[in-house]
Amino acid sequence: MTVKNLLVELFVEELPPKALKKLGDAFASVLLEQLQAQGLASAASQVTAFASPRRLAAHITAVAAFAADKAVSAKLMPVAVGLGADGQATPALLKKLQALGADASAVASLKRAMDGKAEALFLERTVAGAKLQEGLQKALLEAIAKLPIPKVMTYQLSSGCALPGWSSVSFVRPAHGLVALHGADVVPVEALGLQSGNTTHGHRFEAAVDPVVLKDADNYAATLAQDGAVIASFADRRADIVRQLNAAAAQIGGGVRAIEDEALLDEVTALVERPNVLVCSFEEEFLGVPQECLILTMKANQKYFPLLDAAGKLTNKFLVVSNISPADASEVIGGNERVVRPRLADAKFFFDQDRKKTLLSRVEGLGKVVYHNQLGSQGERVERVRAIAKAIAQQLGGDALAAQADQAALLAKTDLVTDMVGEFPELQGTMGRYYALNDGLPADVADAIEDHYKPRFAGDSLPRNPVGIAVALADKLETLVGMFGIGNLPTGDKDPFGLRRHALGVLRMLMDITPSLNLDAVLRIAMQKPQWPTAYEISTISPDGSVRWTQSLLLDFFEDRLAVMLKDQGATAQQSAAVLAGDKFWFVSEVPKRLAAVRAFAALPEAAALAAANKRIGNILKKADAVDAHVSAVLLQEPAEIALFAAMQEVAPTALAQFEAGDYTASLQSLAALRAPVDAFFDGVMVNAEEADVRLNRLGLLQSLHNAMNRVADLSKLAS
Repeated sequence: MTVKNLLVELFVEELPPKALKKLGDAFASVLLEQLQAQGLASAASQVTAFASPRRLAAHITAVAAFAADKAVSAKLMPVAVGLGADGQATPALLKKLQALGADASAVASLKRAMDGKAEALFLERTVAGAKLQEGLQKALLEAIAKLPIPKVMTYQLSSGCALPGWSSVSFVRPAHGLVALHGADVVPVEALGLQSGNTTHGHRFEAAVDPVVLKDADNYAATLAQDGAVIASFADRRADIVRQLNAAAAQIGGGVRAIEDEALLDEVTALVERPNVLVCSFEEEFLGVPQECLILTMKANQKYFPLLDAAGKLTNKFLVVSNISPADASEVIGGNERVVRPRLADAKFFFDQDRKKTLLSRVEGLGKVVYHNQLGSQGERVERVRAIAKAIAQQLGGDALAAQADQAALLAKTDLVTDMVGEFPELQGTMGRYYALNDGLPADVADAIEDHYKPRFAGDSLPRNPVGIAVALADKLETLVGMFGIGNLPTGDKDPFGLRRHALGVLRMLMDITPSLNLDAVLRIAMQKPQWPTAYEISTISPDGSVRWTQSLLLDFFEDRLAVMLKDQGATAQQSAAVLAGDKFWFVSEVPKRLAAVRAFAALPEAAALAAANKRIGNILKKADAVDAHVSAVLLQEPAEIALFAAMQEVAPTALAQFEAGDYTASLQSLAALRAPVDAFFDGVMVNAEEADVRLNRLGLLQSLHNAMNRVADLSKLAS
């Protein structure tokens, strides 16, 4: 069997940069999977993906010219259908054999085997292994079909293709070349109207030769680099850009560094074939504009890498990743400097114009901005956020904090009607802070205006002060209550209003702040009816089709989000259920402590028995009428119940004191001492005694025990 390395390349017009890496990885992985499925590549075969602006390629090791023959067994039909009473083949069997390429001579060699309850006929034969040409043709078409193409374009084939004229194909970009090499041999395959060969094309301007002839599969990257001036590997090209960026920054000196942005780095890697990093600059007068504006316009519009000094402040220098390497780069540098200047001038103009009006003067304009057709304008929304923020701030810090939160909430959305945010929506909040400071507002209020969007994503920082916390909570709660109230609930993986993200943000803040706030209480604040338009309802249709009170639905939603958070922190489903049972999660700030206590308790040898006993107690109490947690020592009869009561008298006060002191872990561990008397109680005591007073007394003892054991968490949830 001939085994060689295989190279496949599609040469195309410039591919969409944001999708390039994903396209390259998908092309290579599907090719390998398909060849392995046909037996042409083994489990030991390795694939290397290549992706540059104008090519997708894959190098696969140890690919066979022919796949090994394999034995296959094909089920035909039940014996009763395939053979007559005389044992001769029926017409149905002969027709089936003919469809499989066999004839009546194969009847004698058919195998009989049980298939379920009936005996069936099977045709066993050896099938020749796939040839590389056929297998690669199939694999290539499958790889093209499965590419995660963001948008397909249809184009006519050129006269040099296999199907010229009016024929057209659909692909991510027009394809102009196909390479398929098994070692040094061309594998004749076709795709996208192209026939395979051993030539490709290098850099548009700097290739040493054109076309580039590939001698064999293994010299692909080296030949392209030498003759085509192209670094074919996405990873190698990215690493080269990082190296050049760092070297250029180090050459400038003074602790200057290029801004870190992984998405920008990936996009630039997808835009160049052989990177050349150049240092450019702009006029220092532009540094008077907030650096966030300048950085955003350079990154988003020009794909430049701004340079920051050692203190993290923007300098007037930036780095360009060019796709050409002329001997004299001055024209390239000058061209990029000329291009960026109008962008920076626009940012400066917007900033100067916006500062001519105060944020307060812009509040009225929010009334003309639609928020939601059922929930009114941004102006109406602001009034709701103000009311919620004031009430929350009152609980966090009294009148002074409430006044600041009210002011910040009033102005938080005003930068939406500024020119700068109109041009760069990503700067909402950020520009509000700058304009607030320009208006002479307190720093805490200005910071809160920027921070009220936080946390925007997992791992994002929280608002930096109590004013920001109050307004951020109010903003997210208003969104959640409003959207749930009109029935815009997340479904499956669809969450167009980011409600899961908002809920996680609320939980993170409630988990962090002091004094702690009750989740149920802040939801009630957010749902005050006078704040909402008449179209809003406090009940909505839940996913199961029932009508439920919005607050109840939201509490369930928050509980689900908390469960996700705890799972991410390593909690088991049982531990999460124990911590979140009932209303215990309403004080979100206590959840981490409760979880730590439960995890420590679960590690104790007594945990499983006590959890099972707790579950049993809960089931007993559910069947009884309302039980008073009162025990009369006089009515205790059995030694086991007397011993349990005595143990309770000793352990329960200690566990309660530890609970009230906030030491939940110690409280649960103290209860571990009850395992032996609890086990003895259930072994030797009949709870449902015939005498009513004895029965009620024993139920009271169990209720007392149940209360003591479930202060921190519902331990019955730990029972398997």
